[in-house]
Amino acid sequence: MFFWEEDSIEYELFKQYERPLIALGVDFSNQDVCDVLEGCTYGLEDAFRSAIEYILWLKEHDKEVFPNAVLISALQRQWKPSHWHPEYFDKPDVQSIGQKWWNGAAKMWGWDIRNQLVSDVCYEDGKEFILFMNGKLLLVETAWRWGWERVREFAET
Repeated sequence: MFFWEEDSIEYELFKQYERPLIALGVDFSNQDVCDVLEGCTYGLEDAFRSAIEYILWLKEHDKEVFPNAVLISALQRQWKPSHWHPEYFDKPDVQSIGQKWWNGAAKMWGWDIRNQLVSDVCYEDGKEFILFMNGKLLLVETAWRWGWERVREFAET
């Protein structure tokens, strides 16, 4: 599912908005979404922001949401965001399960311990992984199932 060269601006923008859009329900394996993305090189960031903004508005107003259709329309019609706020990335609806785990680890263990144990939360091929400072890797879904104590023990050994 690579629509652009990895060193392109388009790819960088896509990677920045990919996880929030997935968290909101966009399916990047959907052929219609892929077709529109492959043909789009202009106005990507505005379209991504507009789609996020509109999907959040629909959810807040208890309206039916079709995330793929919203993104496709935003890309095809070159929507411009009307009330974009970077704080949208902090909303729980927009956060991936990895981001929620990262924030939860800071609350459960404290910032310092989390930062001593966890190097990064990575996203690859539709899966999120926790990369620990000790070199170990763990699926985020597994971390949620294990619980905070077991994951901390895993990270410390």
